[in-house]
Amino acid sequence: MKTPAPFISLDGIDGTGKSTQCRLLIDWLSSIGIPAIRCADPGGTPVGDQLRAILLNTESRMGDRAETLLFMASRAELVHQVIRPALEAGTVVISDRFVSANVVYQGHAGDLDPEEIRMVGLFSTGQLMPDLTMILDMPIGEAAKRRGRTADRLESRGEAYFERVRAGFRTEAANRPDTFRIIDASASVDAIQTELRRHVAPLLRSRGLTIPTES
Repeated sequence: MKTPAPFISLDGIDGTGKSTQCRLLIDWLSSIGIPAIRCADPGGTPVGDQLRAILLNTESRMGDRAETLLFMASRAELVHQVIRPALEAGTVVISDRFVSANVVYQGHAGDLDPEEIRMVGLFSTGQLMPDLTMILDMPIGEAAKRRGRTADRLESRGEAYFERVRAGFRTEAANRPDTFRIIDASASVDAIQTELRRHVAPLLRSRGLTIPTES
């Protein structure tokens, strides 16, 4: 049976540059001949995009459980329609957020049990989890300044909440050192990208993919 392509996610508080770094990783992989796609979670499918609009709308009001389940429903469709088919076809997938985001936002920083969320996450993805999750980490105040746009419903929560989010991501990384990495997002865009590639390259090679030395 053919080994699926690597599945990689980037996560962390908003404003750390995840979207930019996902795009740069895709550009790098394409430049060295490795097929890759980027997806954003929530979203990426017709149903997912509708759920994303509800989740990020500042007028939406819901509890942590409903919020978590909407994220999971969007993710289930994303895995079914996009991620799993791409991996099985040999295409590397770079996801802007995945299950770890809910474990942290509604678990560590919210009122729910992180392990219960993880179990629901495994159900929603059919047991699919990233081979590598890289957490872009920086102080809350610096991330807020970098965001450069009007805050959505989730981003509008107070500084104390986001301190818990940041701490939650670091806890997840400490508890899962085999698949999680903490990346200093206070560095330059190029320096962050170099660090991300340093962690991605061994995973690619472990799946039989060739990485040029200069990369």
